[in-house]
Amino acid sequence: MNAKPRGRQFFNNPGPTNIPDRILRAMDRPVMDFMSDEFLAIQHACHAGVKRVLKTDQTLYMYSATGHGAWEAALANLFSAGDTVLIIETGYFSQSWAEMATNLGIKVETLAADWRKGADISQLADRLARDKAHAIKAVLTVHNETATGMVLPLPDIRRALDEAKHPALLLSDTISSLASMDYKMDAWGIDVTVGGSQKGLMLPTGMSLTGVSAKAIEVSRKNKAPRHYWNWELMNGRAPQKFIGTAPVHMFFGLQESLKMLEEEGLDAVFARHARLGEATRAAVRAWGADGKGPQLFCQSSDRLSNSVTAVLMPEGTSSDGLRKAAIDRYNLSLGGGLGPLMGKAFRIGHMGDLNEPMLLGCLATTELAMKTAGVPFAPGGVDAAIESLAG
Repeated sequence: MNAKPRGRQFFNNPGPTNIPDRILRAMDRPVMDFMSDEFLAIQHACHAGVKRVLKTDQTLYMYSATGHGAWEAALANLFSAGDTVLIIETGYFSQSWAEMATNLGIKVETLAADWRKGADISQLADRLARDKAHAIKAVLTVHNETATGMVLPLPDIRRALDEAKHPALLLSDTISSLASMDYKMDAWGIDVTVGGSQKGLMLPTGMSLTGVSAKAIEVSRKNKAPRHYWNWELMNGRAPQKFIGTAPVHMFFGLQESLKMLEEEGLDAVFARHARLGEATRAAVRAWGADGKGPQLFCQSSDRLSNSVTAVLMPEGTSSDGLRKAAIDRYNLSLGGGLGPLMGKAFRIGHMGDLNEPMLLGCLATTELAMKTAGVPFAPGGVDAAIESLAG
């Protein structure tokens, strides 16, 4: 039997992410009455803090659920069976959101896109212009596609809607960009934002949120589709808690500490750190594939590269399964796998949340070691390229 690797695991999955000791210690405390004044103060402070991260003055709702729960909250409150939504294809998670909408009886139209290059916004503009009857009730987007390492330009999508004078709502998943990349809900005209706890917020999985514009709330009030746990109007009636069921007290303890950490560093500095670590990761991957035989960046659009996760396409004839197995079993490094049609064909390096230069360089060096162990061809110099990028 192989011995389990010693030392602390390097966790570079793109979600869940590393949970800082400060947050773990903040959650390591006795339970508190969730209706007490002390807890209500914490909860309200957390709401205000998350709204600062989202850069919104709109309404915020929180749930005991993963990001999928927040997806469903948005769909259940805004649409009835038979309504039509347009989903911009970005990868595995846009497909998942489309599948959920379909299961709720919502008609889904997909703006198809090459997963490596991203959607053509001019095609969206054309589709909106042709929708004279305004049958499309909303455009659904994934700001940062975790499966492909690609960012969708939300301001361009807002502009397409405005230029077409189309009244459709704009919904955005920010689960893997929240608190990792700049996100401007109000300035970008986002009607509903979906977020989760387990990535840039550095918390355990299990809390999610929706930021909701006044326009979206008005739509939800007119929507007759059944819902209960996700019902925004019902949540409004539970003030000052604004929570259905028992509030996850310890998650709020952790969120309070997370927001303190983000604001101590400063949001601009947080985003700059993610950009720095993201570019260093890409520099390493470019070096590994410099001879044309090694791994390659999956995303081919240089202006849409993600600063929270890098998807890496394996060389022809190799599988990411062996690489990831060597990384975790022999060297205690956790890397993300390919999702959907990319299973076995790609792996993902998460560089979001609680991460710094030594942690990233350890990941990249160990990825090289695992590639060598697994027999994956690659050109040398990846770590050196990352160091040059970070030192520049």
